[in-house]
Amino acid sequence: MSNGIGAINRLVPGLIEQTSSIKPDITKTTDTKEAGFSEMFSEMIGSVNSIQKDSAQMQEAFMNGEPVEIHQMMIKAQEAGISMDLLLEVRNKLVNAYSEIMRMPI
Repeated sequence: MSNGIGAINRLVPGLIEQTSSIKPDITKTTDTKEAGFSEMFSEMIGSVNSIQKDSAQMQEAFMNGEPVEIHQMMIKAQEAGISMDLLLEVRNKLVNAYSEIMRMPI
């Protein structure tokens, strides 16, 4: 089961640390910058891109006749597809939330 958590942490770096039950240290100075949503989303896009590239490289190696385990190639392809689906769902939720906010009366 730890592989699933590792894969999620690979897709959304820092998610485990941000959702842990450890209380934040309130004595931190203000010059330490916490990662905001835009940085987290940028890292998520970079992670999805990396996963997509890894999958493409493995598929290309398989097509060139290099010794590649077919089950590993299929796992990478599924991981790439699922990570892209997650990214698209997050984007769709953001667009829907923005639309809802814009429809609110002032």
